[in-house]
Amino acid sequence: MSSISPIATAESPDSQRAEFGRRLHALRRDRGWTLSELSERSGLAVSTISKAERGLMSLTYDRMLQLARGIGVDMSEFFSAEGTSFAKGSFAVAPKGTFQRQETPNYVYEMLFPEIRNKAMVPMMGSLKAHDLVDFEDFVRHPGQEFLLVLEGAVTVFAEGKAPVTLRQGDSLYFDSARGHLYASAGAVDARILVVCTELSTDADGLAVAR
Repeated sequence: MSSISPIATAESPDSQRAEFGRRLHALRRDRGWTLSELSERSGLAVSTISKAERGLMSLTYDRMLQLARGIGVDMSEFFSAEGTSFAKGSFAVAPKGTFQRQETPNYVYEMLFPEIRNKAMVPMMGSLKAHDLVDFEDFVRHPGQEFLLVLEGAVTVFAEGKAPVTLRQGDSLYFDSARGHLYASAGAVDARILVVCTELSTDADGLAVAR
């Protein structure tokens, strides 16, 4: 496969949430499930799923992953109606500015290669609108491993059981994303980051295993 990813549109956060909600609703209804049934399968509250479907709430990465696993789809299906599975020999090009956007109160996610299903990695760029720990309700945590690279500005990383770490442009971090974590801009300007997540988990000895 050699492809060019679809160019992101200049949609408002409201229209982005609405489109995400329509896709989520369609995926649930295609399976004939009620909100309660999806809640049981995903572990998310009925109210959270309902608000997401109605375009009233944007979901963080960990909640999107919970929903995708609950439905049994690749998370990229929330962002692109069309797509093909990654295949041996695949070669996809994404020009600058090519992504699907998801904006939450604290993060702007720029989902790269949303048209490629079943990727071993989930690459994202984005901006950090939050500037302090108090801006968040709870830590983000999800199965797998995570890589963070600071592209612009400075980032404070808050991780459960660890002292806050400040990373500056060019600094990077690699960690077990099951540990609760949050990113916030350390300066007055919103930082820009590159994040790559995998869905690898670890066994009792801390060794990586496929999900």
